[in-house]
Amino acid sequence: MSHGSISRAIAVITFVVAALAAGRPSWASEGQPPPETPAASPEPVAASPEPAPPPKAAEPSPEPPPTPEVGTPPPAGSSKVFNPDIAVIGDFLGAIGKNDSQFAPPSLEMHESELSLQAVVDPYARADFFFVFAPDEVGVEEGFITFTSLPANFLLKVGKMRASFGKVNQMHNHIMPWTDRPLVTQDLVGGEEGISDAGLSLSHLFVNPILFLEATAEVYRGESPELFSAPERGDLTYVGRLRGYRDLSESTNLDLGGSYARGTAKEGGGLHTSLIGADLTLRWRPLRRAIYRRLLARTELVWSRRDLVTAEQAHAFGMYASVEYQLGRRWFGGLRFDHSERADDPSLVDKGGSALLTYWPSEFSQIRAQYRYTSYGEGIKANEVLFQFLFSIGAHGAHTF
Repeated sequence: MSHGSISRAIAVITFVVAALAAGRPSWASEGQPPPETPAASPEPVAASPEPAPPPKAAEPSPEPPPTPEVGTPPPAGSSKVFNPDIAVIGDFLGAIGKNDSQFAPPSLEMHESELSLQAVVDPYARADFFFVFAPDEVGVEEGFITFTSLPANFLLKVGKMRASFGKVNQMHNHIMPWTDRPLVTQDLVGGEEGISDAGLSLSHLFVNPILFLEATAEVYRGESPELFSAPERGDLTYVGRLRGYRDLSESTNLDLGGSYARGTAKEGGGLHTSLIGADLTLRWRPLRRAIYRRLLARTELVWSRRDLVTAEQAHAFGMYASVEYQLGRRWFGGLRFDHSERADDPSLVDKGGSALLTYWPSEFSQIRAQYRYTSYGEGIKANEVLFQFLFSIGAHGAHTF
């Protein structure tokens, strides 16, 4: 920068400082506080208008929910809203030994596969379907709706059902504690199919402080192939049952019942068959050892009266008695005694005895062995070892207690 430029800059700075000093009030130079200024009378001030709010931004449109990736599980409970509980149960049987009677089982067979569909229909009813796939049968074993909200402790079932006659007739094959059905079922109560037909079942619970008491009245179309027939529309089958249950202690209970059934005999022609049954079940299961020890003893007696084409009546009697004991957490042993006359010829008497051992790897499978000795009415003796494999997948509801 030149000497002249520096001189001019100094002159400008000096002039500015002098002007500021001349315009400063005396109180500021002496360090005194400023004198109070008298308040001016207020003048009305026009209120300025409020600024207009900014334009509201348009809200973004909601985005659609994200599409779940392949393999992502659905939210809990959503898959069961419209889907029933589904289960499949396999029943494989085998036999070793000698049996020359007409009732001899094959050496190996997939005895039965059961498909079950169970669900609540609405707040007033539930539905149960059981489909059977067997070597000589494919069809509906049971399929019914149960109305659970009727007044006065009534319960109504409508559909195809196993009749409430005794205990064994109501059991599916995989529920039984044996590989076979007792001889009394074979000779007097229609065999494996039993009393099973389309109909209505009405039950009533009598509330009282002494015992659980239930009465059941049922009417069926009348077609149970081995026992009843219905050549006419009015040839119905009628079944009645009275059941009582009582706890004897915290670990012991008693279940007893009486049953009656009547329908047109399989020969038709105005002939009828009547059955009277009595059953008793004793259960013992100590609470502290419930997974290791239990005892179940049961017996069932059946009296049959059948009209014959010879204008005579055949009166037959049959029964079984069994006991099952839990040996360990997964091991069960059992014994059964059978005695039964034939429904159409009471002079033929079948007798037998069985010893069983069952292993439960889990609640979804069973392995069972049964030694069975049978003396048939024709004089045939049978010594056999029967074995069974039961296995299931899916959610399977409880059966009749």
